[in-house]
Amino acid sequence: MSKKALIVGINYYAEAGNLHGCVNDAHAVHQVLSRHMDGSKNFDVKMSTAVDAASAVSRRQLKDDLIELFADPCEIAVFYFAGHGSVEDTGGYLVTSECKDGDDGLPLEDVLKFANDSKAKNKILILDSCYSGSAGNPTSLGDKALLSEGMTILTASSKDQYASEQNGSGVFTTLFVDALNGGAANLMGEITPGSIYAHIDQSLSLWEQRPIFKTNVRAFTSLRKVPPPIALADLQKITELFESPSFEIQLDPSFEPQPPAPNHGIQPDPINNVKFALLQKMNRLNLVKPVGEEHMYFAAMNSKTCKLTVLGEHYWNLLKKQRI
Repeated sequence: MSKKALIVGINYYAEAGNLHGCVNDAHAVHQVLSRHMDGSKNFDVKMSTAVDAASAVSRRQLKDDLIELFADPCEIAVFYFAGHGSVEDTGGYLVTSECKDGDDGLPLEDVLKFANDSKAKNKILILDSCYSGSAGNPTSLGDKALLSEGMTILTASSKDQYASEQNGSGVFTTLFVDALNGGAANLMGEITPGSIYAHIDQSLSLWEQRPIFKTNVRAFTSLRKVPPPIALADLQKITELFESPSFEIQLDPSFEPQPPAPNHGIQPDPINNVKFALLQKMNRLNLVKPVGEEHMYFAAMNSKTCKLTVLGEHYWNLLKKQRI
């Protein structure tokens, strides 16, 4: 699967005022996108960072790099930008190193056009800059977004907000990297743009900058994989343990490998012990819950039952339909 990413971080500005955390943020994003958690190759990344006049990133360079990024019919093309942003009556802009005014920068409408016209199957724009929420909303359309199929935009703030920094890094990018490091992974260990947005959104209060998410996709693509919290072979056993989504498993003290004495003469059963260990793991992942008791241990000791949670029923159905 061909994946390309252009990662841009600009600290140096000749006229607009230097920033401090954007280059570090760009390197952090590069680290999590270039490889999966197990070390296998993920994205082919091109880095463009400005720390001083010698490494300045110009509007022309950024434009050329974007054209190259979106020129290929790859599976996923990702553009990440950390730097100054500006919004004018004519729309939003990504501000590059040489800009004196905001509208000297690269118009977000141009960025959107490059991505919309791309032959890449999935185009993802991730913008950690002030006023970046205007991306995807051409001034001619007012508040309506114009996104081609396969397009996703995730921005640090709305069209009227500054992008916040904390401890030398952008708040948005810190949460974005945390999400890619596993905070937004599903039970398969996959991380999608939608789960990343949910992770960031839940982490910020209504009093803070608000991330913006816009998308036009048939299905979310996975940006990175991390070790799943449960092995697929174990997850697949959920349909063996539970005959139907509403089925309840009758427990008894034989399921617990070390029941306290007295245990009514019921001895641990090795087969039940294996089942119970798996059920307890599923319980920790909110797939299974005890009925009539707070903990699985007491459900076994008191011969109660356990059943699937709503999430457990969801994965049961996915497995039955061979969606996993």
